[in-house]
Order: sequence, then structure tokens, then C-alpha cells
Amino acid sequence: MRDANVLILTDDAEFGRLLSACWQAEQLAPRVTVVDSEHWEGQVAASPDLVVAGPMRDTNRTKILRSFEPTTAVILCAPVDSKELPSLRSKHPRLVHVPLREDWRQTLLLVAGESLRRTAAVRLAREAERHAQRNEHQAMLGRYMMDMKHSVNNALTSMLGNAELLLLEPGQLSSQSLAQIKTIHNMAQRINEIMQRFSSLSSEMREVETASHAENQEEPAATGTRR
Repeated sequence: MRDANVLILTDDAEFGRLLSACWQAEQLAPRVTVVDSEHWEGQVAASPDLVVAGPMRDTNRTKILRSFEPTTAVILCAPVDSKELPSLRSKHPRLVHVPLREDWRQTLLLVAGESLRRTAAVRLAREAERHAQRNEHQAMLGRYMMDMKHSVNNALTSMLGNAELLLLEPGQLSSQSLAQIKTIHNMAQRINEIMQRFSSLSSEMREVETASHAENQEEPAATGTRR
């Protein structure tokens, strides 16, 4: 919760003060910002991890809450009309209503903690998905390079062979042409070395995958034997 951003929206200064004090007493306190309904516009762009809507002017509350993204976690801790709550939840599926009873602070902190943990878990899951997509793209590139390796090697063999044939008769070439052919020959050799290294790395990776797959198969078998 230490890196989380919590936005408290309320026109009740005492509500904001009490809730902020409760969080400040926590060992892993989030970053808390308290804003009233007259100064909330600039906070929407900040994308808080959690919005706590306390008592505020009824004419402003619905408009303010609808300005946040539907995925934003919202805790409504204020008197609310029974007809208004379903409308707000249709916009914010993650909205939770905590009634203003004697134990509202304890209840709100428990709900907020679970909400922030869920938000952090979702963020990690999305980062893992993006990382997996990047790895998949790299794997596709690697597979394409493996598929094209034979064609590239054939092209390099042709380049090296023709360059070497021309270099066997240097008297028929100008000094500039000879230098250019030597450059082509040297660059083709370098590309060939890179392709050979790529083939070696590919073989090493396959060996590691095979060993890892074998270990994964051995573990369930060993577990079954111990039983």
C-alpha cells in the first residue's frame, strides 16, 4: 500500500482529517490527497488507485464520480439514496458503499486495504501480460530467423564464393574494385559468424528447454513415489 495513491473527496473537513489520520497511523500508509468538491477537476487526471467519496454536496457527487474511469476503485462512505446507488454502480462496477455508522473508519480501512491489494494484483497481471507479449514477439522473430537460416546461409555461401573467385584474379580488377570486393568478402564472413553464433545459441536454448521439461516431468513422478 505504500506506493498506492488514495484520493479522498469530501466537503466534510472532519471526515477527511479523521480518515487521513487513520492511514497515517498505518505502517504501510498510502499517499493520501484530500480534495473538496470545488477543487476536484485536476485530480481526475492523476488516476488514483482508490477514490474515497465522503460526505459532499449531493449536486456534485454524481458528476464527480462519473468523471472517473469505470475501472477505478471507489468507496462511497456517505448517506446515499437507495435509487442513486444502482446508478452509480452501473458506471463503477467496483464501487462499494460503506455506511456512516460508528465503526465506519475500521470498515472503510479494511475494504480499502482489500481494494488496494486487488488493484496492485491487477497491475502486476497486466505488466506480466505485456512482458509475455514482448517475449512472444521476440520468439516469433527468433523462429523466423531459424526458418530463414538455410536461405541466408545459401546466400552467404554464394557471396563468399563469388568474392573469392574474383579475388583469385586481382590483376583484372582496379584497386578500387578490389578493395570493394574485399570489403564485401569480409562483411559476408562477419554475417556468417553471426549466423553460426545464432545457431549455437538456438541449440543451447533447446538443450535448456529439454532439460527443464525433463525436470518438470520427474518432479510429479518423484512426488507420486514418495506417497
